[in-house]
Parts: sequence; structure tokens; C-alpha cells
Amino acid sequence: MTSTLRRALTATATTGVLLLAASACSGDSPDEQSPTASASSAPASGQPQTSASASPSGSERSTPMDIRVTIDGQPVDATLNDSPAARDLASLLPLTLDLEDFHGTERIADPPRKLTTEGAPEPQAPKTGDLAYYAPWGNLAIFYKDGPSASSDLLVLGHIDADADLLSGADRITIEAAS
Repeated sequence: MTSTLRRALTATATTGVLLLAASACSGDSPDEQSPTASASSAPASGQPQTSASASPSGSERSTPMDIRVTIDGQPVDATLNDSPAARDLASLLPLTLDLEDFHGTERIADPPRKLTTEGAPEPQAPKTGDLAYYAPWGNLAIFYKDGPSASSDLLVLGHIDADADLLSGADRITIEAAS
């Protein structure tokens, strides 16, 4: 192989790697959630939801599942959407998770196992109060500020009806099926 051809191939390969790295490091998802928090560490896959009911963020489903959420001892109303990932999360309930801050936008925790990402609806940008799942790292996120732009890696699972101050300082969350 000639040195010119070798240089051209090396430059092309390097450009491809840089493009992949740049897209992986975009402000959409990886920076929005980190795989640290509580109950159990397991990367996961999830999916956004379909819009329907009364959630200001559009994270409600056509048949939302009411859940009981307790944040640092304070009960708040919440719903899960009808996505396969949200149903998968519901199958793990009850869950108590320790939360930590990530990126000054959300509180994060690791569920005990990966969630499904099969049949994920169109991505949507998370809003304050949204409960989401970051598939590459397998963590749950509770947004206390509006999140990044929509990403296929970030799946909105539902919505927690609590003010940003309560969400931003949350250290522990318990999620249970409503009776």
C-alpha cells in the first residue's frame, strides 16, 4: 500500500472515530444521567412513552398507571405512561432508591435490573417532573429542570407531580403501585 493511500485511510478512520465520539458526547443523553445511585447497578434499556392524559410534560399515557411516590417521606401523585419500559418498571415495584444529583438537572438512581427498550415510542425532551430511563447506563432520572433535547436513549416513563424544589433536593424515593 502506498504511503498516500495509507494516510488517506488513516485520516478517514480517524474522522469516523471523531464523529462517533462527538455524537456520543452530545448534550442529549450521556451527560444527562449517570449510572450511580442506589438500589442496584445494572445498565438498562427503556423507552419513552406515548402522550395522552393530563401530564404537563406529555409523559402521560393513554391509560396511565397511577403510582404512589414518596420523596424523602413526602407522598406525591405520579403516573407511569403505557410504554413497555414503564410497564417493565412497574413490574419491579415497590422500589426504594437513593438519589444523587446529575448535571444540575436531574436526580438519578439505578434500578435493580435493565428495563426493556422494545417498542419505544418517539423520543421527547424531558420536562420538570418527568421520570425517565437512560438506556445506555440503565439508570432512572427524575428531572427537576427541563432536560436536554429529545434523545432515543432517554425514555420518559411517566411524571411526578411535585415542585422542582422538592425534586431537586430529593435523597430517597419510594415508588409503589397504587392500590
